[in-house]
Amino acid sequence: MQILNVNSSLGLKTGGGTAERTFQMSRFLAQLENVHCTVLTLDIELDAVRIQALEPANVTILPCIWKRFYVPYGGWRTIRRLVVQADIIHMVGHWSVLNALVYLAAKQLNKPYVVCPAGALPIFGRSAILKRFYNFLIGRSLIRNASAWIAVTQGELPQFEGYNIPASKVTVIPNGVNVADFVIDNQNDLASHTELPDAPFILFMGRLNPIKGPDLLLHAYIQARHLFPQFHLVFAGPDGGMLSSLRRTVQAAELSQHVHFIGYVDGRAKSSAYHKATLLVIPSRLEAMSIVAIEAGICGTPVLLTDQCGFSSICQVDPRLEVAASVDGLVKGLTEILIHPELLGRIAPVWKNFVAQHYAWEAIAPQYLVLYERISMLQSERP
Repeated sequence: MQILNVNSSLGLKTGGGTAERTFQMSRFLAQLENVHCTVLTLDIELDAVRIQALEPANVTILPCIWKRFYVPYGGWRTIRRLVVQADIIHMVGHWSVLNALVYLAAKQLNKPYVVCPAGALPIFGRSAILKRFYNFLIGRSLIRNASAWIAVTQGELPQFEGYNIPASKVTVIPNGVNVADFVIDNQNDLASHTELPDAPFILFMGRLNPIKGPDLLLHAYIQARHLFPQFHLVFAGPDGGMLSSLRRTVQAAELSQHVHFIGYVDGRAKSSAYHKATLLVIPSRLEAMSIVAIEAGICGTPVLLTDQCGFSSICQVDPRLEVAASVDGLVKGLTEILIHPELLGRIAPVWKNFVAQHYAWEAIAPQYLVLYERISMLQSERP
């Protein structure tokens, strides 16, 4: 089977969770028997190391002429060629010029395609007017005419219903984690990243923008810190427009020695941050399913997240790990968890085992293949 995966960015800094999902999905699919996988993407934050790590999947890269909106330069012939070769096309994300071009080619050539918006269907955040125009022009048709739909979590199903896709027709396939990426061979790996404080710390991992809620976490930390004064707070992630205001809040609270902004991290630095953190907090206002939650989980680090993260299954580990997406909710969660060290000790191994059983890519990748084969069978039966 020839699979074409489409995502505008495979770079973790700009593409975030959807980039990592596409990257790992493609790599693990390509390892399955009789599967050939190609990834179509743009030349944003891609280097030889990242491309090589995709093997045995292939990658086709188009130049990007406008990085603000991920607009490709040319490439129509390449897109048509890849669509012709594909048995099934899988598009990730939604607000994408590249997805729109692939959709037009698939429609012309009568090729089946799957869409996985990964939480992107609601009009939220910046560029709301442009997003409405995109939906009017092509976005709604792209979603409605798909051969199948994939949600990352059950909580995403109502978003499809807003596009007239019944929840019963949507297949839920969660995000996964590559366990090998987060193995710490020795303690030197942890000690090598000196930007991490030499003290217990709470970790935020993600882009510093309103959707991810770093301001909620910072205000909660300031309010509740007197209950756990030994804990520092570390923000790891690129600036998404909030870094300056967060720094000002820290300075006003006179906590510059206890709140750290270490910027974007990946690879061993990212793994080290997870392993050293006492607690990862995901204070998102809106999210499909947080990949950083399962990354921390496979490192044995407990996670506190909001009820807007699409990850209510964490309550099977302990219901106190999910709180309201508000400052008060985060204050309550931080306080209940951090003032009881024995609770963290009990949660950590249970959470790690839960992630390993349910979210390892070795178990998740075959779920895609089952869906693709069903689509191909239905396609072959059509007159």
